[in-house]
Amino acid sequence: MELYELTASQALERIKNKKISARELIDSYIKRIEKEEEWVHAWCFFDKEIVYKQLVQIEERLQSGQIDGHLVGIPVGVKDIFNTKDMPTEMGSPIWQGFTPGNDARVVHDIRMEGGIVMGKTVTAEFAVHHLGSTINPHDPAFSPGTSSSGSAAAVACGMVPLAIGTQTAGSIIRPASYCGLYGYKPSFGLLPRTGILKTVDPLDHVGFFTRSVNDLKLLLDALRVKGENYPYVHRYLENEKRQIKEESKPWKVAFVKTYVWDEVEEYTKQSISTFAEELAKTEGITLIDVELPARFEKTHDIHTTIYHKALSYYFKEEYEEYPDKISDVFRNMVEEGKKISLEDYRKNLEKQSVLTTELDDFLSEFDAVITFSTAGEAPLKESYLEEKRDTSLIWTTCRVPSITAPLFKGPRGLPFGVQVVARRYNDYRLLSFLKFLQDRGKIADSPIAASEMRGETTVPFKQEKVTCR
Repeated sequence: MELYELTASQALERIKNKKISARELIDSYIKRIEKEEEWVHAWCFFDKEIVYKQLVQIEERLQSGQIDGHLVGIPVGVKDIFNTKDMPTEMGSPIWQGFTPGNDARVVHDIRMEGGIVMGKTVTAEFAVHHLGSTINPHDPAFSPGTSSSGSAAAVACGMVPLAIGTQTAGSIIRPASYCGLYGYKPSFGLLPRTGILKTVDPLDHVGFFTRSVNDLKLLLDALRVKGENYPYVHRYLENEKRQIKEESKPWKVAFVKTYVWDEVEEYTKQSISTFAEELAKTEGITLIDVELPARFEKTHDIHTTIYHKALSYYFKEEYEEYPDKISDVFRNMVEEGKKISLEDYRKNLEKQSVLTTELDDFLSEFDAVITFSTAGEAPLKESYLEEKRDTSLIWTTCRVPSITAPLFKGPRGLPFGVQVVARRYNDYRLLSFLKFLQDRGKIADSPIAASEMRGETTVPFKQEKVTCR
């Protein structure tokens, strides 16, 4: 096994037990990047000198015994909307080409403090919205890797880093992870700090991450989440054992939720998730119930769209007015739609979001977890900037609950897509425990690295041009 094939948890254990060195691990990932980046295009900034400079600092801290973090020597990809003091932050837009903020986002700072190495900046869609960058899907370059956090997902999927951070305002963690065959985790809203990150839609922006294993999800959550009494809701709920630990004597109570977009989903997706639900229902230790969300939730996509477009028209007014030739048609159209929405209508939809959030919390309080589909199917063609069929991600994003996609299924083209598992807001550790339960019983597994043999192969005609952020 090559070192880059290890999960972050496996690599960390070997480093701490001195079976491998951090330098050996980083060398393995750099070689992998040099081999795969030419065709995957996951990175908009990668500089070996900056990586090795960080490595030297980690080695010094290890030798002096000053470091015992969650991420010692582990490389992490960072979506290019997070500030980085030693790298550009260009947000997928030519308007911000060459911009270097000179500071780290809080999450990036925490990665470094925990001993992690920022490997580089991963490609994002323009302003983390819909206009896709140069990244391809490592399973088939003709198909989309998912928008917004595409570079982070592809970098992990093909083994260029074991971990990467991203953001989700609609479905920008769940969809790329599903399409690239990964674990993607959108924690409860506010659980990971948003300081020093591009703001797109304040009531909806979530910070999350990509991994290839269940254990790595918990590793990153422990490393990066806010902690302590200064965060009263997190302290009250997330750090409450009664809330996070299920009684051993009781089975996992799981809801199978199809939602109001079920009729839009591909038939093979319906069959896959239904079969998985049937398997869970037969699993000892699980009580599975087929339920529906209250009718009020059928308006969630409309509520999300109103909030989303109005906020974009506000936050990106300057880019829209001063650089019309440097924004995409997709982004321009969204801003223009947002400008048509009145402030009163925006506020009414924020109130509707609040009502839905409360109602979903009540609904989820009856269950340990919910299972549903991650995406309507396997990845669409790359030129399709938007998924043609709706999925459930906007429900969980709008209502700010934790959601995780796990790699499980394959579509008719052999491309991956996932099962999504959801829990009550702040029940993140209980959700992770449920995933571990599924893994221990062979229902889900660690994600394999996308095979290099796919390079240059595609099921449909494909042309790719490299676009750099530098």
